[in-house]
Amino acid sequence: MVIESAQAFTLTFPGPSAGALAFVRSPAWALSRVEFLRHLRADDSGVRGELLVQLPVLGQADLPFHSRVVPTADGAALEPQPLSGERAWVEVQGSARAEDTGSGQTALDFSFMFRAHLAVPDGGGWGGDAFSKMVQAAARRTLERVARELPAGIAAAMADAPAAR
Repeated sequence: MVIESAQAFTLTFPGPSAGALAFVRSPAWALSRVEFLRHLRADDSGVRGELLVQLPVLGQADLPFHSRVVPTADGAALEPQPLSGERAWVEVQGSARAEDTGSGQTALDFSFMFRAHLAVPDGGGWGGDAFSKMVQAAARRTLERVARELPAGIAAAMADAPAAR
């Protein structure tokens, strides 16, 4: 089962474009205050972590992800990387673009796509179908909530000094 949710938003970085570029190219800094992420790690291979989701009957699930950070001329992109040996995982794809507003601040345009891959046991019959639909609906609501909460977490991280990462 694959479930998707997307979010696009603009935030104002309180400083010049050089600082904004450093922010969007450093996922450890930019994502440090996003509360639904656990075990966030960033290194030369990209950014890894777990997205926390609540599933009916199954409880809380930690969906691992791995994305490569690719610097662009005006920001950065996140490219999902394959994960093997997982029954459930999430692809995190995104982009961030910095634009100098001329006022000493920088506009940051973000766009994210979350694509959750869930292996749901085949229960067979109407009971199994109902369970599958219930899990799908809950996962979709969770991904939508994640997408809605993302801007606040990233905005909170902007206030942190890079050394506080």
